[in-house]
Amino acid sequence: MLIDDPLFYAVAVPAALLMGLAKSGLLAGAGALAVPLMALAVPVPQAAAIMLPLLFVADVMGLSQLLRHCDWRLVRLLLPPGLAGVAVGWALFEWLSGPAVAALVGLLTLVFVAIRLKPARADAPPPGPGLGRLMALLSGFTSFVAHAGSPPIGFYVLPLKLAPLVFSATMAVFFAVLNLSKWLPYALLGLIDATNMVTSLVLLPLPVIGVRIGVALVRQVSPALFTRLFLAGMLLTGLKLLWDGMRGWLAGA
Repeated sequence: MLIDDPLFYAVAVPAALLMGLAKSGLLAGAGALAVPLMALAVPVPQAAAIMLPLLFVADVMGLSQLLRHCDWRLVRLLLPPGLAGVAVGWALFEWLSGPAVAALVGLLTLVFVAIRLKPARADAPPPGPGLGRLMALLSGFTSFVAHAGSPPIGFYVLPLKLAPLVFSATMAVFFAVLNLSKWLPYALLGLIDATNMVTSLVLLPLPVIGVRIGVALVRQVSPALFTRLFLAGMLLTGLKLLWDGMRGWLAGA
């Protein structure tokens, strides 16, 4: 009932640690790398299922330390379209090919990074709520299919220039609710089985360690450095996902 492939643990251990760091807000953009890393050894749906309990534990850890800093007004704006995106991901899950999803998410992530790296006017207004709802919808969709929701929502929230702790706390609440909503659909899709859950149990301490380290570091990071770290994580995620998608497409061609 337990995955015993050494290659799996060679990629799953850093993936689980990285996901914990991302849940703290530090390297949040790179949290979407966790499933693609794990998918080097197991199929993407199985990697997503194994990651789900780890996300739950990391969510609880992050909320316990960050909840009081949350921007609840922003959560109320983003959560309904985010949950709608989860529903869309569920409806389309069995029709989507892994390479197509990876390539699409990777390409969108790189576009987001390119736009964010363009120098903005000092008097530029913050993005409007319409863009926030659209990015939350896309985030819910990519979160369901590959636990890769950080790049779309970060594209909207990062320009709001929230303090690092407020950003981290708000994202922690947003993704905790999205991740909780995935359990029933994943079970109905047959992804919650004994092998995946026992394997998750073995990996469980790693996201806890990652969250603790990340929260301690977030408290010390300046807003400017926090933004650069987030964009660096998004860049790595976009490149990795686009590479996975193109490699899968070429293999099937």
